[in-house]
Amino acid sequence: MTESDPPAGTPAGLRLAEPAGRWLLTAVVIGSGITFLDATVVNVALPAIGDDLDASLGGLQWTVNGYTLTLAALILLGGALGDRYGRRRLFVVGTVWFAVASLLCALAPNVGILIAARALQGIGGALLTPGSLALIQSSFAPADRARAIGVWSGLAGIAGALGPLLGGWLVEVASWRWVFAINVPLAAVVVAVAARHVPESRDESAAGRFDWTGAALGALGLAGVTYALIAAPEKGVSAALLAASSAAGVAALTAFVVVQRRSRHPMLPTRIFGSRQFTAANLVTFVVYAALGGVTFFLVLDLQIAAGYSPLAAGSALLPVTLVMLALSERSGKLSERIGPRIPMTVGPAVCAAGLLLMLRIGGPGDDVSYVRDVLPGVVLFGLGLATTVAPLTATVLGAVEDRHSGIASGVNNAVARAAGLLAVAALPLAAGLSGDDYRDPGAFGDGFRVALLVCAGLLAGGAVLSWLTIRSAVEPAAGPPPGPPCQVHCAVAGPPLQALVEEPAADGPGEPQRPQSAGP
Repeated sequence: MTESDPPAGTPAGLRLAEPAGRWLLTAVVIGSGITFLDATVVNVALPAIGDDLDASLGGLQWTVNGYTLTLAALILLGGALGDRYGRRRLFVVGTVWFAVASLLCALAPNVGILIAARALQGIGGALLTPGSLALIQSSFAPADRARAIGVWSGLAGIAGALGPLLGGWLVEVASWRWVFAINVPLAAVVVAVAARHVPESRDESAAGRFDWTGAALGALGLAGVTYALIAAPEKGVSAALLAASSAAGVAALTAFVVVQRRSRHPMLPTRIFGSRQFTAANLVTFVVYAALGGVTFFLVLDLQIAAGYSPLAAGSALLPVTLVMLALSERSGKLSERIGPRIPMTVGPAVCAAGLLLMLRIGGPGDDVSYVRDVLPGVVLFGLGLATTVAPLTATVLGAVEDRHSGIASGVNNAVARAAGLLAVAALPLAAGLSGDDYRDPGAFGDGFRVALLVCAGLLAGGAVLSWLTIRSAVEPAAGPPPGPPCQVHCAVAGPPLQALVEEPAADGPGEPQRPQSAGP
């Protein structure tokens, strides 16, 4: 059975108009929705978490990065496991894992256990996330796939948009612990529906060993570098420990590249970086999503700490970004098809940078910070820039490689975006001179926030220049027609939208079994 074949027992494939198709869509929308919620909801709860658990700023950074670290490092491996052992099985296992880890987060008595539980949550997300889109792709009849993916992407984007609102409301009326506990009943619904209504599918041609070594080296490398960045400004951390962590992280990342180049079944086939356009698009992705990760971390904190907003009001602040992206991403994709990606990918980051400069108007303690006057203009401009950038960026990544490699290319691009956000949350407080309990001091945090905005604006300006210098107006793949953006209406706040399912030939060429890769929402 190939990846486009319908699963056993559904020879014609599921139809969206039939109950079976709607049940499957319900399961994958709620399943991927809880991961999108956690990608956007936790930042709103950070001040409450810090107060309740007496956490330092570094502890709050790790609360965000513990999840992102394991998710970014293992998401490609999660897709390969689903192809081999069954996409529904891994989807259900990931959902249960995610729910148990969420419960551990909700019950955490201290910040150390919370960070460990967040890392476990990321593992569950890496198992759950790739299966969502893969199940739609493998189960629905070809005539209904595009519509089903459109429904999934729109509803999942809405879930991401509602995350900060829901998180802010839960923090205000109950406790930050409910931000995590709410995942448990939602996951129970997903498991019940999947067990009864979702057909199993797998790739029977999947063969070869899994790249456990590569996954471990990638995670260790990111963890070492991230620890050094977060711990550097903290008091009492020895220079020797920081140097050792940095060296170990760099060594592990270097070993990761070497292993990927030599492995017969790499998690990340490095040969796809032979395309200059693919490499350039991923560099642009890195700087744009580093800035996005920094802004989403700092803005909701500053609005609560320095501007005196409630958690609900702060959580609502970035809602226009999501709404603008949902409304305009399809038009942006069509525009880039007509004029090429170079201009949108140059203009988009520049507009984002202008939006961040407008946010410098947000005042500090004692100032009357008006949302309509001081916050909304910059947020809307930032959303317009992202909407202009993301769809052509995704199309460029997919168009720069052969069609048969589009799944792994899209997965790599998503992992790059998540790694960029991870490193930005680790590095920006250091660059802004924030550490320890500075987040409890409105004046100090407000000053650091403005420095972080300037750094992020600089990254986006650099992304605009990089796009102009490296992105071609037209992208032609090595062979076959260029695939379009996989999810035209997806709101890619956590990472670029993903293309599901592709067969990846073994490195030794003909005669070797193929190991498909899959990537999820």
